[in-house]
Amino acid sequence: MRRTGFVALLLAAVAALVVPSAPVVDAAGTRSAAIPTLRVTRQITGLTIPWDVQVLPGGRLLVDERSGRLIVWRRGVKHVIAFPTSTVWAAVETGLMGLAVDPSFTSNRRIYTCQGAFTAGGGHDIRVIAWRMNASFTGVRRLRTLISGFPTTTGRHGGCRLLITRAGALIVGTGDAATGTNPQNLRSLGGKTLRLNRLTGAPWPSNRWIHAASKNRRYIHTYGHRNVQGLAQRADGSLWSIEQGTDRDDEVNLLSNGGNYGWNPVPGYDESTPMTDYSLPGPQIGARWSSGFPTLATSGGTFVRGKQWGALDGTLAVAALKASEVVFMKFGSHGRLLWTRAPAALQAFGRLRSITDAPNGDLLITTSNGSNDAVLRVHPQ
Repeated sequence: MRRTGFVALLLAAVAALVVPSAPVVDAAGTRSAAIPTLRVTRQITGLTIPWDVQVLPGGRLLVDERSGRLIVWRRGVKHVIAFPTSTVWAAVETGLMGLAVDPSFTSNRRIYTCQGAFTAGGGHDIRVIAWRMNASFTGVRRLRTLISGFPTTTGRHGGCRLLITRAGALIVGTGDAATGTNPQNLRSLGGKTLRLNRLTGAPWPSNRWIHAASKNRRYIHTYGHRNVQGLAQRADGSLWSIEQGTDRDDEVNLLSNGGNYGWNPVPGYDESTPMTDYSLPGPQIGARWSSGFPTLATSGGTFVRGKQWGALDGTLAVAALKASEVVFMKFGSHGRLLWTRAPAALQAFGRLRSITDAPNGDLLITTSNGSNDAVLRVHPQ
């Protein structure tokens, strides 16, 4: 049986799976609460490579597909909203990607997309656009391009995750466009995390190079990344990125303003170089978690919240595409990795791309199998 057929049958058969309740023991031998039973349901079905899912008021969910469709779901009904799909440049790993909903959505009705776009003269780039959704949740109106000019080649390594911090900044994770010079080039927006004002598009005032002559440099929060696929903020305010490696060393990084994370695959695009090249000038910041060999193809993630999650409360939940699982990572107060778990209940749905926390603490996860994709809801029992 072809793999796609097998995955479809498996997904149709699985309504809920359980994880055995057992205490977790960390590296120091300390026992903590048990991992709860996880109930997994396919909340939204009939999707094709949904890239992200975010929560809207009134129990609605906002979902995008990489091909360029934007969908609103409510109470079992989904509808494709009026959105200029034809303006989305979709190729290889690039298309309609990261989503964010403004914290003040009820008053300003703003949402944000990170997407491939066509440029004058027949070219293309990746950019972040602000939109205003209408009162009936049936369409959007473009407000402004907040930032553009993220490099592209074939569409490989397009990034592109969005996160609005509790301070109100918009963080953007970008890919290196499979071009070796981009990650260390502070005039390029590729292979970076960027920080900007979500309303105006201006560089965030506390960025390290806010007064630089180069406009692009003013936006840079961190650099030296390969392909940032996930961003998350912990309860203590710290910012974390999830990054895909080559054939080894997917990474989770604790972000530090102005920090260099060491990806420098030159000359050419030499993927045998280490993800963190400590031979570069200046200090390089190593990963807080690394997959080693082989990679899991880590993607989106979020910090889990709520006592109902037991030992998983406060962990970073990371979706994996190639490994078809969610890895829960427990980090100490100073960012040291304590333990990881990959519950069996989340290993039966194929490739997993994005994770968002729902208002009640449930997790919303998008699958990325290419057909019969879904948004999963994960509820701890």
